[in-house]
Amino acid sequence: MTASQSSLRSRSMELLMAYQQNPSVSLRNQLVRMNAGLVRKIAHRVSHQCAEPYEDLEQIGYLGLIRAIERFNPSQGCAFSSFAVPYIRGEMLHFLRDRGSAVKVPRRWQDLQKDGQRVRMELARDLGRQPSDTEIADELGVSSQEWREIKMAVKNRLPLSLDATVCQQVDSPITLGETLPDAHYQALQRLEEDRQQLQRALGQLEDKTRAAIEFVFFSDLSRKEVAEKIGVSPMTVTRRIQRGLEQMMTFLQPQTLQTDP
Repeated sequence: MTASQSSLRSRSMELLMAYQQNPSVSLRNQLVRMNAGLVRKIAHRVSHQCAEPYEDLEQIGYLGLIRAIERFNPSQGCAFSSFAVPYIRGEMLHFLRDRGSAVKVPRRWQDLQKDGQRVRMELARDLGRQPSDTEIADELGVSSQEWREIKMAVKNRLPLSLDATVCQQVDSPITLGETLPDAHYQALQRLEEDRQQLQRALGQLEDKTRAAIEFVFFSDLSRKEVAEKIGVSPMTVTRRIQRGLEQMMTFLQPQTLQTDP
């Protein structure tokens, strides 16, 4: 992490703290601009998995980012990026769900699939058996590979029931719904991991610096009150907080790189 990146993250955390204490449109817009890269990153990933334009996904993603800013609680010890990703991605997925199927089948393939059903029935009647994919593809004037891709695309467009059986155990079947991860539990687990990482980073700070951060961010004390408690000037408290946040970002860097969404 460069010095500028560390300073940017420290500034972002300070603005998030300030927004929680005194929400304003100007602060919120500043936070949106500072975290716009996160929205663009997720929009690029989602755009490669659907047929919706990247620009539309990006605009929808900003709504999720705003919701994350409004609901973020710095005292919980969670990295803002980890907190914001589910909101941003969730807003995009809701948008895709409302727009219809996320799997878009080209019109030509839809027409060929309908023609293929007709050809299958005609060949079955003429041959006295079910025709092969190669025979159907020849009648349609396409390759066998393309015909198989058409069938797979149409099949994948259909929604699956969460009650569909995916594995049969000796005593009972396992449904698709039972194999899906518990999103709530995973979110709580990530929050706990982030909290532990934050506590470890705080523990590496000099005593007065750690106390200044805890008093301001966790106990909601003013810098003047903190200065009286730890026996320094308010200006020194501000400097200690700035330096402490930069040091914590450095301490947290390895974990951030491993869990970066």
